[in-house]
Amino acid sequence: MTEQPNILVILTDDHGQWASGCYGNKEIHTPAMDYLAQAGVRMANAFTPTPVCSPARASFFTGLYASQHGIHDWLYYFRNRPETDRGLNDRQWLEDPTLAQVLSQNGYQCALSGKWHCGQDDEPQPGFDYWYSLRSNYPPQGGEYSDHGTFRSYEGYHTDFITDNAVSFLRQRDQDRPFFLFVGYIGTHSPWAGHPERLVEQYRECSFEDIPADTVYPFGRLAGESTLRTRYNAREALAQYYASVTHIDEGIGRLLDELEAQGVDQNTLVVYTADHGLNCGQHGVWGKGNGTRPLNMLDESIRIPMIFHHPNQLFAGQVRAEFVDHCDLFETLLDYARASFDRERLYPGRSFKSILEKGQTPTEWKDAQFGEYGDVRMIRTRRYKLITRNNRGANQLFDLERDPRETTDVYHDPAYREIVAQLITQLDQFFTTYQDSEKNGLRVQELPQHNFNEAWRDEPV
Repeated sequence: MTEQPNILVILTDDHGQWASGCYGNKEIHTPAMDYLAQAGVRMANAFTPTPVCSPARASFFTGLYASQHGIHDWLYYFRNRPETDRGLNDRQWLEDPTLAQVLSQNGYQCALSGKWHCGQDDEPQPGFDYWYSLRSNYPPQGGEYSDHGTFRSYEGYHTDFITDNAVSFLRQRDQDRPFFLFVGYIGTHSPWAGHPERLVEQYRECSFEDIPADTVYPFGRLAGESTLRTRYNAREALAQYYASVTHIDEGIGRLLDELEAQGVDQNTLVVYTADHGLNCGQHGVWGKGNGTRPLNMLDESIRIPMIFHHPNQLFAGQVRAEFVDHCDLFETLLDYARASFDRERLYPGRSFKSILEKGQTPTEWKDAQFGEYGDVRMIRTRRYKLITRNNRGANQLFDLERDPRETTDVYHDPAYREIVAQLITQLDQFFTTYQDSEKNGLRVQELPQHNFNEAWRDEPV
């Protein structure tokens, strides 16, 4: 490959890793995703740094953890509040360069179609030449978008509209520059209703056997989307969710067809991923990290799909077991684009381009995944998952080899005392290395407000 490749990143909101055919779901129909995986590289152990949308997206775009970039929860747009009291969403938090800025500075034309949700959604963000961002996603059939700062209402399915605008960019782009196109689908986000009936109907009689029939989450209470309305109409919600995934898959197919029709598929890296995972009844939870109180780090909340496809350029057909996350993806995309920038801080991610192109694991690759959500922190190894809550709920340890469904907390079991001590040391070392003194998640109650329902404003559970 002698020129910079085009890069298409498709990042879906609330798409759990378990909800696609190539990750083992036996009933959901995802031929485009399955094609990308079969002809490309699928990461089996991909994780989000934070199991909620805004901080996860900020980690993808900056390559930093929440305790570095400063966004710790989903951002509500404070449109009607006084100028002096707008909260975190309207603050100029982008102190570090984003992926779009770095790629733009390295010759790329950058575009966004769909969900941004990292603050200042209405105005095109630095580095982007094309900006069609979601402002409101309710109801499911319609909403409001910012067309380069001009607000437009839309009636129809978000997945189709986002795809239409992504295709529009591909057709009007500068043919003499490589492009970076970010497509932010939202169809899988709640409310799980109102998706195309032609798709929903095919799922209403499914067994949904890929979703374990767990008991209700035993370590606190349900919250967020874990409402009686959803839980008592679970089959319909599941049919709607499965339909939303298939609808997004159709959008992916349209994008792939457009690349092929333009003859640029051979020089385009396609990445499919999600901001975080989702529980759709697993553990009795409907939601992600904020689907419970205290906040959870369930595997369904933190596991994400991550698939790479580039014809004749990748060591295709691999299913890789290495731990990777959005920060590693940030580094990998920059490496792939041969793009660089001056760094003023330590970055936690590493490029795994050698895995994609040669099937070779980088030396001394990490053996643990870290996560955070506000003042909740996690370290997950192949066998253990430790969660600390800093006096706002109980610390937990799960032995994933013996208890893969995370039903038994062994934090206080004497047999695990040494394991707990080792993991706490690793966790503390990681965040001591990668945290900003002002944006540190342990200070989250002191930071500007993200939304009107921040979990850490509640009393400890």
